[in-house]
Amino acid sequence: MRHQIQKLLDDEVNPQVASHGGRIDLVDYANRTVYLRMSGGCQGCSASAATLRNGVEEAIRRAFPRVENVVDVTDHGSGENPYYS
Repeated sequence: MRHQIQKLLDDEVNPQVASHGGRIDLVDYANRTVYLRMSGGCQGCSASAATLRNGVEEAIRRAFPRVENVVDVTDHGSGENPYYS
């Protein structure tokens, strides 16, 4: 399932966040929980929580109904170039 989740991120999510210099990668999938890390313009971006909940999480849940939780494990405080500060 990890490969399919990363493929979804690469094919559908990352092209959209790339316009803001961002990227989202799968860190792990365990116990019906997806763990994601945001980088580039997404790391430290003030809109990252909205992007995660209203875009990424919806896409994952639509494609993988068994997923119960989506968790952002990003250290947003260390972001160097957030799209929105």
